[in-house]
Amino acid sequence: MDWRERYERAAARYAAGETRELDERQLVQLANSAWAAGLSLLMDGEPGEAAKWLRRSAERYRESWDAGGAPDAWGRPIGAMKALLVAGADASGAARWALDAGAVKAESPIGRYAGVLALLVLGRDEEAAALTDILGDGFPSDVAEALSALAHRDTARYRTAVDSVRRSFEEREAFLEDVPVPDTALALDVLAASRGPG
Repeated sequence: MDWRERYERAAARYAAGETRELDERQLVQLANSAWAAGLSLLMDGEPGEAAKWLRRSAERYRESWDAGGAPDAWGRPIGAMKALLVAGADASGAARWALDAGAVKAESPIGRYAGVLALLVLGRDEEAAALTDILGDGFPSDVAEALSALAHRDTARYRTAVDSVRRSFEEREAFLEDVPVPDTALALDVLAASRGPG
């Protein structure tokens, strides 16, 4: 896998995108391109430079939300939180954004996922544990299990669940921005490490 080439392609898409009108949809594209650039650099062994791109991605996701996107575009706060976690940055602002937007009471499983992730980022594990029970049948069971294990600080159960998340990722054929990196598992591992051994 040539991660440097993938980074260069993503960075070029980002640069080209900045020359266009920065409406809500274009800001999402910039966020996605920055995310791809950051993860590609991370896989290429440059965590410092990767973190800069991932923080930029989170900023663009927030800008796209503020530019008037749909109020249930939950992928944006989720993307911002995951990008900041993987970057080793403070994700609490993105977590509060998700909660302020009503993620905990969202009708969709993806919205409730944003709520669980936000609560975990903020260390509100008891609330997160209660919410994992109502993520819904349409939500990936291995991710739900990993979130529940994190909320209950059950390290052994978490390791089993996150390994399943990684395996399911490896079995996929399509990836955001064509970057095959298990970002969900990477982000959850940061949350797991912050809780220490269970």
